[in-house]
Amino acid sequence: MTVVVTGATGRTGGRVASAARAAGLTVRAASRATGFDWRDRSTWAETLRGAEAAYLAFPTDVGSPEATRAVGEISREAVSLGVRRLVLLSARGEERARPTEEALRESGADWTIVQASWFSQNFSEGPLVEELRLSGGLVFPAAEGVREPFIDVRDIADVVVAALTSGDRYVRREIDVTGPRLVAWGEAVAEIAAATGRELAYRAVPTREYREHLVGFGVPGEEADFLVELFEELLDGHNAQLTDGVRQVLGREPRDFAEFAKEAAAAGTWG
Repeated sequence: MTVVVTGATGRTGGRVASAARAAGLTVRAASRATGFDWRDRSTWAETLRGAEAAYLAFPTDVGSPEATRAVGEISREAVSLGVRRLVLLSARGEERARPTEEALRESGADWTIVQASWFSQNFSEGPLVEELRLSGGLVFPAAEGVREPFIDVRDIADVVVAALTSGDRYVRREIDVTGPRLVAWGEAVAEIAAATGRELAYRAVPTREYREHLVGFGVPGEEADFLVELFEELLDGHNAQLTDGVRQVLGREPRDFAEFAKEAAAAGTWG
């Protein structure tokens, strides 16, 4: 099987590509480096043609109107080119993501939707890691009582590849995946501190105050507004529940946040 992996140099796509190769699949990396651009439809056909499957991970939030439009269009184009097996990465508990998921369902594809909780790797890759590394702590709009079942992106990648290589078993199914336990943001920072041997503090702030924090980090105002609205939706505690999606698909328990923190610390991530 040849599988197109969008965002093949990104947080999830890179790991999906590695897991797919390890499973014996032929990976066609789709990124700007290889001539693929989510925002340039003329680049899609050449990337898709001749493949049997594709992993779709939109580069910004899956709940944005731009994501809904692009996922719907690329899914229909993929089906027209004979690429019927599509797996979409979506966000667990995010109502804004539902139109994007529906756009995939309506495309005529043999679809699977992987609805993932907050990534453990959000602490080690992207803007949060710089704040932890440079400021000695983390400011974030998650109240102390809010807990999240953080999931290791490697588990997401393994689930995606299992869905692709299991025939029709996961076709037209949603797979809700979480980590093995609930962890508050402050607890996550404390576990990173323990793994690194550094003193790291966590400060919860109101979402509107966090907007100014984002702008100060260089996030454009319009994007900051979208993120603030998204955090207001997601960080109310409604995702504080576990699922057994990883175990059902892979036959093993998901990786724990503490395991992730120790490995990332050993790699010098927050040094």
